[in-house]
Amino acid sequence: MAHKSDLIASDIQAYLKSHEHKSLLRFITCGSVDDGKSTLIGRLLYESKLIFEDQLAALEADSKKVGTQGGDLDFALLVDGLAAEREQGITIDVAYRFFSTDRRKFIVADTPGHEQYTRNMVTGASTADVAVILIDARRGVLTQTRRHSFIASLLGIRHIVLAINKMDLVEYSPEIFETIVKEYRDFAEQIGLKDITPIPLSALKGDNMLERSSRMSWYRGPTLMEYLEAVEIEDDLQSKPFRLPIQWVNRPNQNFRGFAGTIASGVVRKGDAIRALPSGRQSRIARIVTQDGDLDEAVAGQSITLTLTDEIDVSRGDVISGSDSPPAVADQFQCTIIWMHDEPMLPGRPYLLKLGTRTVTGSITAPKYKVNVNTLEHLAAKQLELNEIGVCNISLDRPVAFDPYADNREMGGFILIDKLSNDTVGAGLLSYALRRAENIHWQALDVNKQARSALKGQRACVLWFTGLSGAGKSTVANLVEKRLHALGRHTYTLDGDNVRHGLNKDLGFTDADRVENIRRVAEVSKLMVDAGLIVLVSFISPFRSERRLARELMQPGEFFEVFVDTPIEEAEKRDPKGLYRKARRGELKNFTGIDSPYEPPERAEIHLRTALFSPEEAAEQILNTLRDAGMLYVADELAGL
Repeated sequence: MAHKSDLIASDIQAYLKSHEHKSLLRFITCGSVDDGKSTLIGRLLYESKLIFEDQLAALEADSKKVGTQGGDLDFALLVDGLAAEREQGITIDVAYRFFSTDRRKFIVADTPGHEQYTRNMVTGASTADVAVILIDARRGVLTQTRRHSFIASLLGIRHIVLAINKMDLVEYSPEIFETIVKEYRDFAEQIGLKDITPIPLSALKGDNMLERSSRMSWYRGPTLMEYLEAVEIEDDLQSKPFRLPIQWVNRPNQNFRGFAGTIASGVVRKGDAIRALPSGRQSRIARIVTQDGDLDEAVAGQSITLTLTDEIDVSRGDVISGSDSPPAVADQFQCTIIWMHDEPMLPGRPYLLKLGTRTVTGSITAPKYKVNVNTLEHLAAKQLELNEIGVCNISLDRPVAFDPYADNREMGGFILIDKLSNDTVGAGLLSYALRRAENIHWQALDVNKQARSALKGQRACVLWFTGLSGAGKSTVANLVEKRLHALGRHTYTLDGDNVRHGLNKDLGFTDADRVENIRRVAEVSKLMVDAGLIVLVSFISPFRSERRLARELMQPGEFFEVFVDTPIEEAEKRDPKGLYRKARRGELKNFTGIDSPYEPPERAEIHLRTALFSPEEAAEQILNTLRDAGMLYVADELAGL
């Protein structure tokens, strides 16, 4: 909502021009639950005369109906829009509000205080310049105060307003105010926050919001609005090296090929020498095209289309930079991850990683450590739970262009997405590329997979048997291998139990260990396929994500998922190892089908319903599928293809 001005009635053009050239401040309100964040924003809007008459009437009616102030105006209702928020008197989702004054325009994000909604606070903080951290004067610095402050520091917010609220409930005591300020400054120093402005206030009563409070004459600093209007934000994006992440390759006709995106940082001019990453190819800027016509120069924040003097290959997700100051390119990093999902982060599981306009597949190692936000000590961790913050290594399936997050938010911040549900599960900050990535290169070999396969008279592939314990995976796989061996084919079987005697003997049966178990086996399978073998893998492999990881390691047509579909009742009847009986008695934890889930394949190449077919018939079905797919050519036929 725009600030009311006399110019609106007298000279609307002058008003619009002055409004257009006001600076914009993005800020976030955060802190522990019930510290008064929504009330503070509502009071700001109300005192600034930024509420329409119908909104005020609705506020008065809602305050009487669902308000928490005994019929008086409940300013929090201006921001808390969800029914659940109003019923509980808390903030759940992030609420964004736009408003302006004579001096500045503002976008404020009101974020939840509950620990379970910390992920929403991360969303609001990712674009903020200032954090207004509220503290209830009665309760002082709490765990969530520290958590939000630590996240604000991680996300590069350097200006902190320490809004010590509800001073009216502690009789406007300067001693309580100073005690809280000292405790907070001691913590802030440990996390690198230096620009801290403490303000004692009462959002409900309006003290020190827009005007200085006569009830706190001992306070000599600015009011909240004075601070927000005057704080100087370092707009250093234009001084940083030029970065343009490509969102779209614009090719309306054969005479025009442009690269469209929003400039993340820096300045670009017509004729500048540029470099496209990660390919490293160079060219020069021919035109800077916008909807309003060509420009000679464009700066950070502008959406543009560049045309180049040379025909070089640039695709969506690539980055165009200045030729003399390109970003780094790597596929392995150290990063900080804030986990934002109810399901824990599982090391080794593949996630989609979105960095700028580039989306790749990434796999995370076990955390080096997680951070205790109260003490800032580093704690050992095998995985990250909801709202935990940890430092990890991450490996991508291809190189990407990046800058460390501390240098460039846009080029160093990423999100993690679950491949199956498409849920955003984490947010991360790239620190640096791992040196080992620079020292490892793929060695080209003269004898390749095709040559090894031709020598064996077959096409290499993986038969990945999945199903419940006792479903018959190993039985069918053994029959298939015997039949292939009789035909003179070259095979190897990787059985779940056998592999756990050696390669994976260090792994248990937690979800994290199961993921690592399958990751290792998938990598071994890839090597065996490269050797030209037909590989039979017999593992429960309960999670679709890991089976997809194995599939993506292979070339198209090399991976056959074999779903050995046996009802759990039948598998329990067989129970050759007595495992179901142990699991039912509680003696065997994390057993698939009992207290750990099994995710059946959705589109398996081979679906074996063992209740309808004997193991011999199932083996014949698999062999027929391999023949139909052309995997069992003899050597001379394969060589002539």
